[in-house]
Amino acid sequence: MSPVCGPGWATPADAIKNAKREKLLYITCVQLDPTKPDYLATVDIDPESETYSKVIHRLKMPNVGDELHHMGWNSCSSCYNDPTKSRNKLILPGINSSRIYVVDTSNEKAPKLHKVIEKEELQSVGVTSAHTAHCLPDNTVLLSTLGDTKGNNLGDLILLDGDTWKVKGLWTVGGEKGEFGYDFWYQPYWDVLIATEFISPYNWFNGETFEVIKDKALSGRTLNVYSWKEKRLVQKINLGDEGAAPLEIRFLHDPKSQQGFVGCAYTSTVLRIFRKDDKTWAAEKVISIPHVKAKNWGLPIIPGLITDILISMDDRWLYISNFLQGEIHQYDITDPANPKLASSISLGGLLTQKELVDPEDAKEPLIIQGVKMEAGPQMIQLSLDGRRLYVTNSLFSAWDRQLYPHLCRNGSVLLQVDVDPVNGGMKLNENFVTNFGAEPDGPVLAHECRYPGGDCTSDIFLAKD
Repeated sequence: MSPVCGPGWATPADAIKNAKREKLLYITCVQLDPTKPDYLATVDIDPESETYSKVIHRLKMPNVGDELHHMGWNSCSSCYNDPTKSRNKLILPGINSSRIYVVDTSNEKAPKLHKVIEKEELQSVGVTSAHTAHCLPDNTVLLSTLGDTKGNNLGDLILLDGDTWKVKGLWTVGGEKGEFGYDFWYQPYWDVLIATEFISPYNWFNGETFEVIKDKALSGRTLNVYSWKEKRLVQKINLGDEGAAPLEIRFLHDPKSQQGFVGCAYTSTVLRIFRKDDKTWAAEKVISIPHVKAKNWGLPIIPGLITDILISMDDRWLYISNFLQGEIHQYDITDPANPKLASSISLGGLLTQKELVDPEDAKEPLIIQGVKMEAGPQMIQLSLDGRRLYVTNSLFSAWDRQLYPHLCRNGSVLLQVDVDPVNGGMKLNENFVTNFGAEPDGPVLAHECRYPGGDCTSDIFLAKD
């Protein structure tokens, strides 16, 4: 067993071997009624519990119109060697409002609000709309931001103090910034932080979709590479048209690994990112999801629209969600330069709803325990042992209203997929469904998921030497 130390795990192997099975799941929920606040839902995922798959607690935010989206921890495995730290605060940025909520999870089943960071604090350093949050080993939390104070595109990163929860300032040093912002991952061993790009807050919040993404002046096609030590932008990797809208980025969990993956939404491609011999970084396409030809839809084709990717803790499997085509794919990445499709599973999406040019592309609608999967799979989270994949099906309210209008009337769902981490393979657990269309205050849109004990998309490990 791991010695009692700081939060998280000493190594990825330690997490796989010694982590207890997850029993709770935190999920950000966006209200469809604009007069009601978003909230953090706590879902019971213990199969031995009488409230299995049920929402057992709702922490409502004190404001309306936040659009809770992603969230991250105050500490994780990057803080493992510090016994004074504990994983007991969740950081929840509101994309629309530019507020940041700090939630105390000391009582894991009933989190409570600890602090509200108002928009003005972000504006004081020239940014708005925080997105991704990762803890750092020095008692700070690093967040990516999407825009400037007027809602125009600007990719930057800010630091929060882990005690006072004040904005300490920008993490970046120097004049050059990313043109757009979105997600990021860091790997101190190789002196690198890489940030992705999307579109401006203004275009995103107004529901601008594919026409904006196709416009190179209005959407990102670049990976921004920073020196971890110097906090300066040192390289820009132009992905071209194959890399339109690079969203989620994941490095392998091995802290000495020199590679990772990024999912490009609009082009439905996955790029491998890797460090070259000359110490610069590069990207190459390793996965491409074919478009499906459609009739009587907004476009002549239905792209996969890769909106989330995830790497198993053992760095063996890559999972991607195709939000429009409605499938999750599992790839064997034993050789990261040559991913091999191991399995796929259909969980709703437009291929179950639209008239297609080739009828053989059509999929059967998914109805589980009387609840219909109105949209395709979106955010995914994997158990630390790699055996259970949790899936929600909301992207962003303004986009959901255009792409899946029924979702915004009936609410979203949480599903669980059983996974074979040895041989590959996925199967839907038909005993599990959380229906967010039946919530007390009306249907909501469920998005990102986190476990109290850490997970495959928030924990970053540091090399021992």
